[in-house]
Amino acid sequence: MTPESLPRLHLPVFLMLCVLALVIPCSEADVVTAQQSMENPQNPLLQLNTSRGDIFIELLPNEAPNNVANIIALAQGEVEIIDTNTNTAFRPRYFDGMRFHRVVPGFIVQAGSPLHNPLGPPKEELMDEINARTLGLNTQPVLNPDGSFNAILNIADHADFAEQILAPLYVSLNIDSEAELLERQYSVLEELQQMTVQEVYENQGYRYSSDHPTRSIARGTVALANRGPDSNGPEFFIALQDSPWLNGKHTVIGIVVEGMEVVDTIGEIAVDPLRTSRLSTVIYSVYRVN
Repeated sequence: MTPESLPRLHLPVFLMLCVLALVIPCSEADVVTAQQSMENPQNPLLQLNTSRGDIFIELLPNEAPNNVANIIALAQGEVEIIDTNTNTAFRPRYFDGMRFHRVVPGFIVQAGSPLHNPLGPPKEELMDEINARTLGLNTQPVLNPDGSFNAILNIADHADFAEQILAPLYVSLNIDSEAELLERQYSVLEELQQMTVQEVYENQGYRYSSDHPTRSIARGTVALANRGPDSNGPEFFIALQDSPWLNGKHTVIGIVVEGMEVVDTIGEIAVDPLRTSRLSTVIYSVYRVN
């Protein structure tokens, strides 16, 4: 067969093949560089294929073993979910086809909410896996020497202070009337002056364990969203900035090791979780690559 007798490719087909030849090696290279960027190559590595590009997340089983195992099981279709409309049991690859339903530019991108999954939530919610001591919360005072609030508490105003700190403190001290509060006001003040951030959160219902270390929520950290203490499920967020005021309230499950530029792109456009938006990023698939 001479060169002249070879079938001729139309230009668009030729260009498509050229593009594929370039794209496929790049995809493989991303996996390789992601694995090279891991803190511990023995950790599970997840690949999130999204409409904006790929994100690689190194999971941290040595820091949150139960919650990491749950996320892997959900991604691999190993968790049974009951469709309440038909009372039918499914084992879906939970995250496939979902969207980043909440985006706060400069703060977080969030996905995995059962409210945005047609089958609803998994039956089980998991306990927090947080070590307050490795986060230093046991040494962080509530009040600064000048009487201002510790910035890590993220107290916005007096009403926030009353709700987040005073009300739980009164419950812990068994104060249930204004008369009793007036009688014990100096002991309440003394308690406030001695309190740590860990104690504030414990008054709110959080319980901590020293079984595993916990890292601070920083840019690129992947942590679980929740409704309060011990309400962990499939919903997660990726931090776009260091966010120490989230420490102690969210279980950290991983870190982005490749594709943070994709996360930043997702984080450029605000998405309201209460309003469906065509601008929200679709998660095509989530799977373990190692």
